[in-house]
Amino acid sequence: MRYLFHLPLSPYCRKVRLVLAEKRLPFELRVERTWERREEYLQINPAGTVPTLVEDNGLAIPDSTVICEYLDEAYPDNTLIGATFGERVEVRRLVAWFDGKFDAEVTRNLNGEKYIKRLAGRGHPDATALRIGYTSLREHLLYLGWLAETRKWLAGASISMADFTAAAHLSVLDFQGDIDWAVSPAAREWYARMKSRPGFRALLNDRVPGMTPPAHYADLDF
Repeated sequence: MRYLFHLPLSPYCRKVRLVLAEKRLPFELRVERTWERREEYLQINPAGTVPTLVEDNGLAIPDSTVICEYLDEAYPDNTLIGATFGERVEVRRLVAWFDGKFDAEVTRNLNGEKYIKRLAGRGHPDATALRIGYTSLREHLLYLGWLAETRKWLAGASISMADFTAAAHLSVLDFQGDIDWAVSPAAREWYARMKSRPGFRALLNDRVPGMTPPAHYADLDF
């Protein structure tokens, strides 16, 4: 059986879960507490990070970008990276935007401080980081809303890895009640469409000890 080492509120792990579900590939989840530095886990992923996907044949694939590129090459029936060079450039640009810029300015300052730090026993959230995260989130929501208003999906005419990457980051923040969706109705409408996809249901059913998501988190109509 294919299985994925993950943490429930990691956007990178959630991105891979969404892509696996979109491609209708069965898999099992295994929680990996990365701060414990398990020797058995380090043998398949020396970086000690999540996610890591292990295929039926034992092939271990680390890093969400590497995993998603692999999945699109190995299971190409419904490509999520685009059909033309131009489409692929735009998909990869937006994946890099959300996994890089958005993560550094928003996800790490909010999810990293409120969830990951607590989970690893590293103390209380830093107020300055939270303030930076919330300010940056507003600007990113406006950009995402502009994309959603001017295109059918974030990178163009077809749903792509860009949509799943953005949705994974936002789903983590929405779980913690950090998003003011009134900032961008267009972003809210796009996210509602993403939530309605069958592969999203498992994420909406996630629960984390000591944390309760807002009522709208699992509501497909907000």
